[in-house]
Amino acid sequence: MITTLKLPREGGSLYTYRLSGSTPDPLPEKKHFEKRTAFSAAHVVCDPFADSDPVANALIDWEATLKYRHYLWSQGLSVAEAMDTAQRGMGLNWKNAKELIARSLAEARSVGGRIACGAGTDHLDPSPGVTLEDVEAAYEEQCEWVEGEGGQIILMASRALAACAEGPEDYERVYGKILNNVSRPVILHWLGDMFDPQLKGYWGYEHVDDAMAVCLRIIRENKEKIDGIKISLLDAQREIQMRRLLPEGVRMYTGDDFHYPSLIRGDEQGYSHALLGIFDAIAPAAASALHALDEGNLQRYDSVMEKTVPLSRHIFQKPTFAYKTGVVFVAYLNGHQSHFRMIGGAEGFRSVIHLAKLFELADQAGLLLHPDLAVQRMRLVLEQAGIQ
Repeated sequence: MITTLKLPREGGSLYTYRLSGSTPDPLPEKKHFEKRTAFSAAHVVCDPFADSDPVANALIDWEATLKYRHYLWSQGLSVAEAMDTAQRGMGLNWKNAKELIARSLAEARSVGGRIACGAGTDHLDPSPGVTLEDVEAAYEEQCEWVEGEGGQIILMASRALAACAEGPEDYERVYGKILNNVSRPVILHWLGDMFDPQLKGYWGYEHVDDAMAVCLRIIRENKEKIDGIKISLLDAQREIQMRRLLPEGVRMYTGDDFHYPSLIRGDEQGYSHALLGIFDAIAPAAASALHALDEGNLQRYDSVMEKTVPLSRHIFQKPTFAYKTGVVFVAYLNGHQSHFRMIGGAEGFRSVIHLAKLFELADQAGLLLHPDLAVQRMRLVLEQAGIQ
């Protein structure tokens, strides 16, 4: 077994890193979780042999992409499909998202895996001439597609709506109309502008308290059509505040990739379920922790989850939208895909220094499934950067 590796640090020097030797604990035969619903947003694998524009015409390796969804289901996790972790709006266009949704729903049915799918307006360019009617039509097209394929909707935030809405009443109008037309409860998605700067001022206000009041009003007026809401604001106290104000029967799904252990664990007044991009990278640890939570073993839950937080904070550091690079890099290190290439060329969104630190933190969290393979692949990435 390889025990050490030379890694670079900022400034150009190298240091010797000694691997921990820890790997994920085996999971119990029971694959489902009893106390929490846990969705992992899932990444896509690009086709490394595609000779096409990686932005305008990105091509997907369907076999590897769908195989990874089966891996997540094997860990007991549900899949959140065609979300921002799958580079939706950053390489994955609606045409490819439709095929991804259809293929993943079929795979989910084949194994009894739970899945929910992103529906938004990303095929509508948020240009100055876009109207609320255009936004409504775009939402309806995608919602009808997802439900027509038999999927549950995750109603994604809309760049086009953020661009053309003049105030909170426009959000209430659009969401009210869309929710009135869906056939089964959806999961709303409030994505902060740290993930997508074009969503700044969503719900009609830049101040979070004012925006939250609008969002809660929409939820209360349409609660029969809402399973829950995922918020990704990276602010634990705001999430707890909103969680306590939700109508009975409407769930909070944490999208906080910094504070998820305590938010899922909960407090005396409630807890959050999970719909997280980081679960793609920490699936075995998340599964182990959630089983411990089911068993009432909070000490083990805390121990397993807290080891993953430094890795998550590193992956989601600013610019936050580049977190997809880190998620795919973990999958590459662990042998889930044969290459570190991404649609849109997003493998270049992080530096080799960032990736070296990611390797170290993944090892310390016990997330390298095959340490020798991970070392070999880390060396290849270093060599490509001119580091011997």
